[in-house]
Amino acid sequence: MNDPNVTTRNEERLVWTVEEAGRLLGVSRAHAYKLVARDELPHVRLGRRVVVPKHAIAELLARVTT
Repeated sequence: MNDPNVTTRNEERLVWTVEEAGRLLGVSRAHAYKLVARDELPHVRLGRRVVVPKHAIAELLARVTT
């Protein structure tokens, strides 16, 4: 992962782990996984890995705040 063309800055990432998404939303890791299990937090399964698309968090927050 030392490729200079690969960046890990948050604003350039397309997805976050469930734990990272939980931190962004201000909830615990366990609660973030519960939200995923109840399909309340949009997510994508990539094999066994579960990730949360960046746009999904923005859309979720837009629905809640309007």
